[in-house]
Amino acid sequence: SQVNFEEESQNPPAVGPWKALMPSKGDKEEAESGCQDAGGVGEPQSTEQLNVSRLRSSSVEIREKGSEFLRDELHKAQKELKLKDKECERLSKVREQLEQELEELTASLFEEAHKMVREANTKQAAAEKQLREARGKIDMLQAEVTALKTLVITSTPSSPNRELHPQLQSPAKAAFRKGHGRNKSTSSAMVSAASQNTAPEPVRECKEVDSILFTEFQAWKESPTLDKSCSFLDRIYREDVGPCLDFTKQELSELVRVAVEQNTLTIEPVASHAVPVGKVAAEECGGPKKCALSGLPRTCKHRIMLGDSGNYYYISPSCRARITAVCNFFTYIRYIQQGLVRQDVEPMFWEVMRLRREMSLAKLGFYPSEM
Repeated sequence: SQVNFEEESQNPPAVGPWKALMPSKGDKEEAESGCQDAGGVGEPQSTEQLNVSRLRSSSVEIREKGSEFLRDELHKAQKELKLKDKECERLSKVREQLEQELEELTASLFEEAHKMVREANTKQAAAEKQLREARGKIDMLQAEVTALKTLVITSTPSSPNRELHPQLQSPAKAAFRKGHGRNKSTSSAMVSAASQNTAPEPVRECKEVDSILFTEFQAWKESPTLDKSCSFLDRIYREDVGPCLDFTKQELSELVRVAVEQNTLTIEPVASHAVPVGKVAAEECGGPKKCALSGLPRTCKHRIMLGDSGNYYYISPSCRARITAVCNFFTYIRYIQQGLVRQDVEPMFWEVMRLRREMSLAKLGFYPSEM
């Protein structure tokens, strides 16, 4: 309506030009009266009021339409907001559900991981225990093999070592071994007396611990080793092992000492048809009637082999007794090192002293007649 009003105000009604006519008197009066009326104030005022009322009505109508439009837009916006609120609420619920599921999944994964770690630790502990037991069994088997090798070295079926097998000794000889040694005549006399049911009186042996030797053995027992640099083994090497294995043939003596230390020496009885075997000269190996270590003509019932060389050396009974005494000593201290000897320190010390005495007797030329 405002637009129509503006168009009407911009385009006034077309009025033709006034024609100059000679009016009559009456017309003149009407014209004058008309001019007077046209020139009055009432008609312009009514037009202005009409225009103002039209403007007001149009503005009111515009406001109403604008407010109605705004209300519609507001309703639409409110509806959209409600829909968005519902969507946000739904998404928040979905997010909370996902977060809860994620927490539950994380907790279950951590629990499963902890369970797997516990099972792995349990299996590892069991495997380590089995490994320790297996190693212990291996050590025991190795010790048994070493003991068997020592028995093979020092005792054979054809010539058993009666020192290691007391059950092979006669009761009379077993009784004499507990005391001092006797010469042959006295022994035979005592044996004849024993055969006449006369029991010999046992000879008691007095012992006294040497403080220096016992202190050195205690220090070695705290950390047993085969290194001869320690004071305990150094003394035994100087006083017993070295002199016991010091033979006339120095070069061969050194090889024998090394083989005994490394536990690679083999002693076996000589068969009646055996001949010297090896790459070295037969003169160096000796023979059934010549000892390779002493170089003296002796009846050799045994021969030795150093490691896997394949060379055999014939040895006399005296040399065999000396080598066997040293081998027995090294076997016992290896047992101590491996933890196979379950005794107190003092009994172990006296056993070591007994083995040292055997070496001393052997290096002085005393040996059992069975050798």
